[in-house]
Amino acid sequence: MIRARMIATAILFHQNDMLMMKRSPYRTLSPGMWAAVGGHLEPHEINDPESAVLREIHEETGLLPEDLRDLRLQYILIRLNQQEVRQQFIYTGRTGKRTVNQTDEGELFWIPREQVLNREIPFIFHRLLEHYFEHGPSPHVWVGTAGYEPDGSPAVHWTELVDPQQR
Repeated sequence: MIRARMIATAILFHQNDMLMMKRSPYRTLSPGMWAAVGGHLEPHEINDPESAVLREIHEETGLLPEDLRDLRLQYILIRLNQQEVRQQFIYTGRTGKRTVNQTDEGELFWIPREQVLNREIPFIFHRLLEHYFEHGPSPHVWVGTAGYEPDGSPAVHWTELVDPQQR
C-alpha cells in the first residue's frame, strides 16, 4: 500500500545568511542532517500549505508572519520514498530578525549562503538548493520530481508549473 505525506518547508534568509537546522539525531526523517524549518501538514491544512508553513516557522523559530517578507511558494517537490509519496511545498522568504528560538527538533544556525551546500543535506533538498542558488527567486513555481539520469545516477527533474488554460 502506498501512503502519502505532505510537508511544508521554509527557506528563510537574513541578508546573505540562510536559516538551517542541524536535525536532532533522534528525528525520524533525516536524523543528524542539515535542513530548513518545516514539517507535516495537519489535516485541516491540506488545502492550505501556506498556513502550515507559517505554523511550522512559528513553532520552530518563534518568528511571526509580521517578521517575514516576500514569503512565497517557490517549489513543489514530489518523490517516492519506499512506499510513501512525499509532496513538499517549499516557500522562500526573508526576515529582518536574526534572533530565533531553539527547538527540540534540532539546532538552528544562520549559515552564509556560500557555505550552505557544504553541509550534509538530504539529496533532494541539496538539488533544490543548487537550483535555487543558480536560478534565484522566480516569478513562477518549479515542480521537481525525483528520478534518475540515463546513467542511473539519482536526479531531480525541474519543470515550470503552468496553467495551460492561461497561455
